[in-house]
Amino acid sequence: MAGILAWFWNERFWLPHNVTWADLKNTEEATFPQAEDLYLACPLAFCIFMIRLVFERFIARPCAMGLKIQANGPQKAQPNAILEKVFTAITKHPDEKRLEGLSKQLDWDVRTIQRWFRQRRNQEKPSTLARFCESMWRFTFYLYIFTYGVRFLKKTPWLWNTKECWYNYPYQPLTVDIHYYYVLELSFYLSLLFSRFTDIRRKDFLIMFLHHVAAISLIVFSYVNNMARVGTLVMCLHDAADVLIEAAKMANYAKCQILCNLLFAMFAIFFITSRLGVYPIWILNTTLFESWEIVGPYPSWWVFNLLLVLLQLLHSFWSYLIVKTACRAISKGKVGKWNPLHVSKDDRSDIESSSDEDDSPAPSQKHHSSATNGTNKNGTNGYLTGALYPDEH
Repeated sequence: MAGILAWFWNERFWLPHNVTWADLKNTEEATFPQAEDLYLACPLAFCIFMIRLVFERFIARPCAMGLKIQANGPQKAQPNAILEKVFTAITKHPDEKRLEGLSKQLDWDVRTIQRWFRQRRNQEKPSTLARFCESMWRFTFYLYIFTYGVRFLKKTPWLWNTKECWYNYPYQPLTVDIHYYYVLELSFYLSLLFSRFTDIRRKDFLIMFLHHVAAISLIVFSYVNNMARVGTLVMCLHDAADVLIEAAKMANYAKCQILCNLLFAMFAIFFITSRLGVYPIWILNTTLFESWEIVGPYPSWWVFNLLLVLLQLLHSFWSYLIVKTACRAISKGKVGKWNPLHVSKDDRSDIESSSDEDDSPAPSQKHHSSATNGTNKNGTNGYLTGALYPDEH
């Protein structure tokens, strides 16, 4: 084990040339980041998760009830042993051939069977109230940590001149504010990583899981390497857009559509400008070029920048989806009715819904006409198709 630890913490990987771990030991004159400082994040992540449960139960839930958000879930599918067996053992999304076979077996039209499977899938999804509570928790945390970051960073020289991130590196003392900022952010991301397996399951699960792993890796890397100054810039920049998207989701669940559209538009503009403009020009420029000029590259420097570039690729992917949503809404001429947080079929956040789901099918409707009429005249299954929006950083 000692050999493994010695290999992992190899100074030639983690630190610039001619710098050793002994040089960065805490003294009476200065305190530097230590890897063991981050151990605190694990129990704190559990505490944050428990605080979230209390917050959702005693704060977010009463707020949701005050906004008349329903606690009941989606309509349940009527019991049917044959369809239930197909749903649990074979497929939750039967194809046309299987639908036709079930239609003949049950003497139901295809439209009714499609509705049954849609309702059955929705039974496994949380209610709008649960979604609102989750979004309110994230909104509250992002707002708090972003406000803290802004108040802290506006007093630092590296906010105004990013070269200050590298002067006298790595012998930059660790302040209490930076330590608190890092441990709290890391704890929150760890709690998010754990809760990915308990929260609302979304289709971008793997992408968001990768995002959280990259974020945690960046936080740990920058702290251990004492790249904490540029790390605080990265964290603050990413927290800003998350405040807006969670607020938009809350407005959506509360059926405040005008407010939802306004907040989403603000989010889209800020996200694209900050992630595709400010991030590469401000952050990547200083980590790739200014640091190369002042400090020079070393092995963990390459890994750190590789993670930052990976984050930029995720930014580009999400920005593409946001632009795609806006273009699709404009091209359909339905901007006034556009709900940006509703998505095609069961791609993402909200329970599948269509304007005709509550209508009982006419007995004369057979499966061929039902299959072709499953969408409304706009071709949007009752709501305008939206995009996959990024949940967190």
